[in-house]
Amino acid sequence: MPECSFRFAGLRLVARPSGALWWPDRATLVVADLHFGKSERMARRGGALLPPYESAETLARLRAELAATGAQRLIALGDTLDDDLAGQAMAPLLAPLAARHDVIWITGNHDPSPADLPGHACAEWSEGGVSFRHIADKGPDISGHYHPKLMFHNQRIPVFLLGQAHLILPAFGAYTGGLDCDHPDLRALVPQGRAILTGRAARMVPYPLPARARPRRRVPN
Repeated sequence: MPECSFRFAGLRLVARPSGALWWPDRATLVVADLHFGKSERMARRGGALLPPYESAETLARLRAELAATGAQRLIALGDTLDDDLAGQAMAPLLAPLAARHDVIWITGNHDPSPADLPGHACAEWSEGGVSFRHIADKGPDISGHYHPKLMFHNQRIPVFLLGQAHLILPAFGAYTGGLDCDHPDLRALVPQGRAILTGRAARMVPYPLPARARPRRRVPN
């Protein structure tokens, strides 16, 4: 599983193809936007009926990443739960994970009160000269929230978006949408930098992309 090592704000970090971030010097795995309970929340509110398997799939992927890296600690960058009610269902499932790892749950706009989850909950976490928070603010910081995706050779791929002051992680949860990296909100945070593609391998590309890698525009007949 090819990874992508890089430096951000003096930290040596590794982007995993799964969308998780590995901080080897602190044995810490960082993930964003797990959105446990999304299908349940949508059904509860009369929305689309999605197969209720995304929580189990996301949790299985998270356990696999923790095992593969040998992480001792987990930092979740907010929106761990799709809403507060999901915490009641997820707490028993996450208890074994929290028993084996130190867990920091950062609050997000979907889960302002993740106190039901086993571990430590906080609005943000600062360490190594970097702030870990849900939404990018004053850098240097590592955040989530936007679920960045990049059109690359006509494929819309979740990416890490890396700038001078901000590192924005892709959503780790299943059933999560995303915001195109060319959206004004993301361009304001990272006008120029690099993107790291996820999928089969973590691959770094310049951002904005050179013209040859951008999706081709169809010319009307």
